Amino acid sequence: MANADAQAVKEISAAYERMSEQIGKVIVGQHQVIEEMIIALLSRGHCLLVGVPGLAKTLLVSTVARIMALSFKRIQFTPDLMPADITGTDILQDDPETGRRKFIFLPGPLFAHMILADEINRTPPKTQAALLEAMQEHHVTAGGTTYLLPKPFFVLATQNPIEQEGTYPLPEAQQDRFMFNIKVEYPSRADEIQIMKNTTSNQKAELEPILTAEQLIRLQEIVRQVVVADHVFAYAADLVRATRPKEQGVPKWVPELVAWGAGPRASQYLILGGKAKAVLHGRLHVTTEDIREVAYPVLRHRLMTTFNADSEGISTDDIIRKVIQAVPPPQEESTSRMRR
Repeated sequence: MANADAQAVKEISAAYERMSEQIGKVIVGQHQVIEEMIIALLSRGHCLLVGVPGLAKTLLVSTVARIMALSFKRIQFTPDLMPADITGTDILQDDPETGRRKFIFLPGPLFAHMILADEINRTPPKTQAALLEAMQEHHVTAGGTTYLLPKPFFVLATQNPIEQEGTYPLPEAQQDRFMFNIKVEYPSRADEIQIMKNTTSNQKAELEPILTAEQLIRLQEIVRQVVVADHVFAYAADLVRATRPKEQGVPKWVPELVAWGAGPRASQYLILGGKAKAVLHGRLHVTTEDIREVAYPVLRHRLMTTFNADSEGISTDDIIRKVIQAVPPPQEESTSRMRR
């Protein structure tokens, strides 16, 4: 990369530090969750946050929107929510100039830079599917007309564990549209005590905007310019292919634990996530360690476990760990070319 690019990477790293500092005024702990969310944002990817209620998932999303000076809409998904409630609909209005009535499109809450789809798995699949076009194509269609969504566009959905009452599992096609599946765990004892202190007083955190929408788009372009060596591309491909039970040469335990593995979109997101992780830490190139660290949020919602795995209590995270152990990273060759 040129010197100007190197300076831009330093700018992203510095912005990440400032963002983490601002988020820390509101959110206690959850450092890995925050980093993974920002990685997805810089990669133009959508996120699925999974955790029990009360872990500040909604607060985290709204805080990120505030420090990035982005337009923000929250959609509370409920069993009676209809597709038009989120995409928008045509309404009949009087035209004051002609005196005639005509249809006018009333945009729904999807028309914002950052969308919080709260408890997305509490609404039926028909409404869940209404997000697909917006997430993939960045536009919605109503009444035969296509309407572009603002840029950048980022969907961050929260999901309660599917074992809870009143939840609908997300269709596999929709899960695959999310770059990351981020697990939000319970806080540590020290963090929980600090949360109590922060939330039971009158003190309000004052947040400073760090990035505008235009600045974020420019940083997203910089992330895509980060160089990746051939051996890192090969390692990402090997990890993903090792999750496919019918792939030749996979470990014998894979068909026993995995019904079907990750598709090519996982390989792409491993590389994009690795690029964003590298620049966040001020590096100009992606390492195999970057790929390993983003493998969990990229792969955990793209593996379907078998009955054997479920009966033995083996999670997708356990399988990813075994895959990482079984696939050694290739050695960097002196003749390895660097690609953008």
